Amino acid sequence: MTEISNTNLNAIRDRDASFDGKIYYGVITTGVYCKPSCGARPALVENMRIFYDTETAQKEGLRACKRCKPDELNPLFFIKNYISEHSDKPISLNNLSELSGLSPHHLQRKFKKQFGISPKAYHNGLRFNNLKRSLKEGDDISGAIYEAGFGSSSRVYEQIDGRIGMTPAAYRAGGKGEDISYAIRQCVLGLIMMAATDRGVCMVQFGDTEEELMEMLKTEYPHANLYKTPPSSELSSWIEALDDHISHGAPRPDVPLHLNGTAFQIRVWRFLMSVKEGDVLSYKEQATGIGKPKAVRAVASANARNKIGVLIPCHRILRGNGSLGGYRWGLERKRALIDAERKAVS
Repeated sequence: MTEISNTNLNAIRDRDASFDGKIYYGVITTGVYCKPSCGARPALVENMRIFYDTETAQKEGLRACKRCKPDELNPLFFIKNYISEHSDKPISLNNLSELSGLSPHHLQRKFKKQFGISPKAYHNGLRFNNLKRSLKEGDDISGAIYEAGFGSSSRVYEQIDGRIGMTPAAYRAGGKGEDISYAIRQCVLGLIMMAATDRGVCMVQFGDTEEELMEMLKTEYPHANLYKTPPSSELSSWIEALDDHISHGAPRPDVPLHLNGTAFQIRVWRFLMSVKEGDVLSYKEQATGIGKPKAVRAVASANARNKIGVLIPCHRILRGNGSLGGYRWGLERKRALIDAERKAVS
């Protein structure tokens, strides 16, 4: 959102359709936003605001004009809304391509650039949320699966298995062929980077400079296609929610994860996600928890290789004598995370 310029004001006064989709103007007195070519009588300049996407206008509490329907201009937002409204039904990329007027390839890339995830990943995330909600409400498992739109239990397990991570071959190749979006944000523990593939978050790193964080990402995925995600993307909302958790004690965000590691490492990381907020365990207790009581060193090594900070809470594991032990992002951050979680619980 920005104050209105002479160029934008002239476009609105002239009802210049060439500006449609490039800008939107909102009227704070009526609570409506329009496209520049709208036939409605222009409002007073002091009551007008300019937006560059519909989502920002909506976040400001404005609703779409029923006359010019500006929310239907951007096919990506139309597709996102369509997926949301039909999340319990099968949706193919070809179906979405026909609805949007974009080729499947361009739709895939543009949707990923706008929202941080692919249409399929967004659809799957909604279906999993539907499934979790149905189960919490007491539905039987089979009923919840069908209500969520999976069609069969095997489809659920295929999707769960698919979220484990990219294939070992792709990971060894430095993420070759993978599209990875990233966002960087300031929090109370310094700069934080979140990166995600179309399956979910693959990295959460802390650092002192953006250059340091980018180097971490490029080192981990040297051959991937990297994209800085726009403020309106899904990934931006995820990192904002994580910042709220770290900086303000909000609940830890429930976002899809894309784990990259050996079967043993993934087993260790999944156990970490079961440790309750405010609790701490020893490496020995963690090893026992995964059924490998003698694998204390291997467990500690797997913790050290975790690259998804906080969302996989390896900071909750201490040495047997109660000391902090190690933490790849520094012991000050580890202590701060533990103290904040204990304070939130108490």
